[in-house]
Amino acid sequence: MTKNDTLRSLLIIGILVGTGTDLDAQVSFGGRPWAQHAMKMGLPEAPAFTAPLLDLEALFAEDAQRAADGNKRLRFGVNHVTDLNLDNSGVWSELPNGDRVWRLRLSLSGATSTNFEFHEYVVPEGAMVHVYTPEGERLGGFTAASNPGHTKLGVGLLPGGEVTIEYDEPAAVAGQGRLRIGQVTQGYRDSFHRHKGFNESLSCNNNVICPEGDPWRDQIRSVARIVVGGGDWCTGSLINNCANDGTPYFLTANHCMDGDPATWVFAFNWESSNCATNVNTPMDQTVSGATLLETNPGSDMALLQLNSVPPAAYGVYYSGWDASGNAPEDQIGIHHPSGDQKKISFNGETSAEEPYGGASCWQVDAWDDGTTEGGSSGSGLWNQNGLLVGQLYGGTFGCNCTDYYGRFNVSYPVIENHLGSCGPILTGYDPNQALFAVDGAIQSISGIPGVLCNNSTITPSVTIRNAGTDPLTSLEIGWELLGGTSGSQDWSGNLNSGATTTITLPAITVGNGAQTITVTCTSPNGGTDPNALNNTRSFAFTVNDPAAIATLAITLDNYGGETTWELFPENGQDPLYTGGPYTNFTEGEVESTEFCLGEGCYRFVIHDDAADGICCGYGEGSYLIEASGTMLVVGDGEFAEQLEHEFCITNTGIRPAGEALISLRPNPTTGPVELRLPSQGSAQVEVLDMAGRQVYQGYASNGRTLLDLSAQAEGIYVVKVTAPGSTHTARMAVRH
Repeated sequence: MTKNDTLRSLLIIGILVGTGTDLDAQVSFGGRPWAQHAMKMGLPEAPAFTAPLLDLEALFAEDAQRAADGNKRLRFGVNHVTDLNLDNSGVWSELPNGDRVWRLRLSLSGATSTNFEFHEYVVPEGAMVHVYTPEGERLGGFTAASNPGHTKLGVGLLPGGEVTIEYDEPAAVAGQGRLRIGQVTQGYRDSFHRHKGFNESLSCNNNVICPEGDPWRDQIRSVARIVVGGGDWCTGSLINNCANDGTPYFLTANHCMDGDPATWVFAFNWESSNCATNVNTPMDQTVSGATLLETNPGSDMALLQLNSVPPAAYGVYYSGWDASGNAPEDQIGIHHPSGDQKKISFNGETSAEEPYGGASCWQVDAWDDGTTEGGSSGSGLWNQNGLLVGQLYGGTFGCNCTDYYGRFNVSYPVIENHLGSCGPILTGYDPNQALFAVDGAIQSISGIPGVLCNNSTITPSVTIRNAGTDPLTSLEIGWELLGGTSGSQDWSGNLNSGATTTITLPAITVGNGAQTITVTCTSPNGGTDPNALNNTRSFAFTVNDPAAIATLAITLDNYGGETTWELFPENGQDPLYTGGPYTNFTEGEVESTEFCLGEGCYRFVIHDDAADGICCGYGEGSYLIEASGTMLVVGDGEFAEQLEHEFCITNTGIRPAGEALISLRPNPTTGPVELRLPSQGSAQVEVLDMAGRQVYQGYASNGRTLLDLSAQAEGIYVVKVTAPGSTHTARMAVRH
């Protein structure tokens, strides 16, 4: 069997078994693109749909005028109308087992991002659609369950302007699939914030993870960023109905309506995990498609119903609302300014009723903290009671801007037939949470690193939440560590329903190794908690004290997108560290990662998606792990699908698995060096440079040999001695 035959077989198996978890609303279902390795396999290049460079000056001038008109819907890309289908575009290739794969490239000059819409999407059972870039970034696989019961699908953004669309069709369903791409969007704004960093939005915005967002955790979970009409951003919110049944009604602005909502993509929970420093987080909790139910220009309102219910794993919330018409005394806005990660804004001055653009609106006159921007259109406005009272229509720009929100009380008569008639005020609905009069909950544990390095003390922060309907005034917070150490402290205060607060526990001394802290709340308001399901949270972490700092350095071949790795404790099932995939076509680049490792033994496992290692035919890749001058792992990159290495760290030092003492004299050397082994036997000797390349190979007999490295460049080298049953390494410096 040839290398390409082996590759084909492995990739076919990957497609047949790697379909992931079946979630009704989840757009992607995992799996591996079959033809991402097309170049290696000798498949023909996929034909391309192309688009020329955009006139950025004209586009930004148009956007500036739209902003001057108060429009807070933000364009990020230009739409191209297309008619690209399985018959008139792309290329089909037949696989050895009779299955087929279809591929089409999108080549959009100068694009910062690419997304597109399937205006016809019929995928039979077993077939799958993948979308990927040359650098190895992927979306998919998409299946029939990605948009159940519908024949359109919007596909989210990938960075850059080079994207391949792949359709894998098993022989058993040959000819049953129908795909037609009706629109391609050429991005010109930095949707992924890769060039200017995160927080592309104004600095006066607040990340929702910040403490000021704690009282509004429920409302935050209801908000999603929308890719509207392929090339624009808006924001909107899930809202509750009188039946409290989780029907996915979604409120946004009428002026956000563009194209067919069946192709819109709704992204939940895209927010920074750090308050002060913006941290990239996955944008993978998405729902594709919606149906327009009602619009009302008189309040700039649009009510949609998502095509799928967001799964429980998303943890969404359905916001309550206030249709009484009472002006909000405080205003809270939650939104995605400039298409950025989710932010929160506050104002403490009672709103006035003001017309805007022909609609009845609430005016927010200069935010006290935060702002809104393009992309915030359609986002909700909540009052002091956490109830939604409107959605953003427009306003001025900059910090302390003035905004206008279409009034929910004006919208309600238009949508009452959908939401139901239950009075002017309805509280929110949490599909994952039963409601009781008195119910304290542990929402999260924070302030503990995943690996505690050269330290044995933690100071956890615990966020508690009032999950009941009555005010929460007291709780007992208890904690326990693996092994029995425990403690408790009382909390008292006043939390309204749905509100949260964060408590810092006292400093706790922890033992070495794997640890788990479990925090429990009891005795809400001095009584018995009727709902024990939300009373406990646990957080697992590892304590390494003392610890060694080890460094992994991987020199990539030309297909870094195929390379991943994991570092496990010796007998552990869960990895301590993971990495990859990396960028394709960056042969010779070195990717480095630091590990904090305590006493014990470890397994390093490196994987190659195409089962041909990271060397030889596609570049001279290699890898090593080094700590305190000792080489723990050295690999020349020559392996198939994966390769494992073991090494150990002791309380007296660091050693590779099977290490014995190697004597090298002199070290440093100008060239000649005597190698002595601890035994008198024979062994194979290799010398590797820091990139893992072999520069010398020979043998030692009777426990010794003479190496001559005078022809080698100055630098650090690894001497690797392989004897029956053991491998020994040592580090050596060459100086001229």
